[in-house]
Amino acid sequence: MMTKGFSLDVSALPDGLNALLAFLRTDGVSGECPPAWETFRDIDWNRFVELVMHHRVYPQVYARWKGCERIPADVRQTLRQAYETNVFQMLRLGAELERVCRALEDRGVRSLVLKGPVLAKELYGDISLRTSKDLDILIPLADIENAERILSELGYWNCKNVPRIFQDWKWKVHHASFVHPRTGTEIELHWRMNGDMGKEPSFEELWRRKRAGSLTDGPVWLPGKEDLFLYLVTHGARHGWFRLRWLADVDRLVRQGLDWSALIGLLRRYGCLHIGGQALLLASRLLHTPVPEAMEPYVAGRRSRQLAERSLRFIRDPVSFFPEPDSPESARYYKRYLFSLKNGREKGLFLIRRLYPSFRDAQALPLPKRLHFLYFPLRPFIWLWRQMKA
Repeated sequence: MMTKGFSLDVSALPDGLNALLAFLRTDGVSGECPPAWETFRDIDWNRFVELVMHHRVYPQVYARWKGCERIPADVRQTLRQAYETNVFQMLRLGAELERVCRALEDRGVRSLVLKGPVLAKELYGDISLRTSKDLDILIPLADIENAERILSELGYWNCKNVPRIFQDWKWKVHHASFVHPRTGTEIELHWRMNGDMGKEPSFEELWRRKRAGSLTDGPVWLPGKEDLFLYLVTHGARHGWFRLRWLADVDRLVRQGLDWSALIGLLRRYGCLHIGGQALLLASRLLHTPVPEAMEPYVAGRRSRQLAERSLRFIRDPVSFFPEPDSPESARYYKRYLFSLKNGREKGLFLIRRLYPSFRDAQALPLPKRLHFLYFPLRPFIWLWRQMKA
């Protein structure tokens, strides 16, 4: 493996972000100040803290650099408090993850954990070194109703109940969100890894390559390493990589070693070579992640570079797209970016699927079930009406 100067202009990154990147790279000695420290003598520490919090990387920064005395004491105190709060959050989520996965297994529902405390332990060796606001659990689509009943019995309620009037929810939506009213724990119950992002491995395929992960009481199941890479890069790309935490995850996974021949085949099969290239190009230029020789043609590819350049805007100028974009301009740019992630076939399917009725059409113009066929010819007019009312 090697890190090359792949073409990506990062000269416009602000000093605060460059300082944060220096703290995140793993080519320094833990506890000492980063090798590039002298470049950031006049750092705006308030802005630095804002960036660390926005990118959700304060556990890594604090745990690794708490011994760097050039960091002002008040900054270290702020990061320490955030780190300690996260320790309790991850311990709580870890215990709840095991409880939920055990309940699903006892009722015959197989599950794969996509993120959360198990991912933190897998990538960083310690659940306290990564943040997580919720638990992401993937199950077979056929088990969705059973799994929802189990979560209801465990005290969860569906906080974003999307009506399943048409079959479009199976591909337009990829998870259902649940929250526990007493503990505030959030669970995203997935039947797809990503929503409306083209082809992806079936649950059965992922299950065959699963790996065991553990926290305390017993094993929970993770996707195989190559499948995990596929998920991390498609998830990060779909979110525009607006948090460096996702790139840090990719960096860690790459450094652990992957079967790159198998991974390239997997990315090619699901039309994601350009997305894998985008992720590795960003990680290489920002975090000095070593790029394997087998991936160099895809990392250096024109499309990977264009996607990386577009997502740099989201990294350079802190934004958030969830639950809603920060501004109408951000929303428009983000929609164009998402469309650019798709290959030609996916773009065609995306446009065709826009003609398929959605639950929003039924909410805008309720019709009895026997007249649901009318939603197809009425779809353009209902869509226009909804836009005018928005």
